[in-house]
Amino acid sequence: MPQITVKGHGSFEVPSGKRLVLALEDSGLDMLHRCGGNARCTTCRVKILSGSTERMTAAERARLMDEGLIGQARLSCQIPCENDMVIELIWRLSTTDYETSGQRPADSITPEPEWVQVPR
Repeated sequence: MPQITVKGHGSFEVPSGKRLVLALEDSGLDMLHRCGGNARCTTCRVKILSGSTERMTAAERARLMDEGLIGQARLSCQIPCENDMVIELIWRLSTTDYETSGQRPADSITPEPEWVQVPR
């Protein structure tokens, strides 16, 4: 089982393949996911400090490119937990004026993933 370490919050194990956004939320962190985990917003973004994968979904790449965030952040709703990672949270519900995190994302990545290489 992959181990996820969140800077300033500790570490936990997660079932392989679980969406990172759900792993973070289910571990008690108040993660934002305002679009419901569909790669339409960037509220679930995280910074991967180590253990990043070499692939991302085309939807994530498009959103990050539109927002000028390529190389700076990843969307936790589009990342399956496949290996150990050390991450830093960028936004949380408690650091915003939102009343809720958003609709809970589905268990599988949405939209249907088309895998591409992480741009450098």
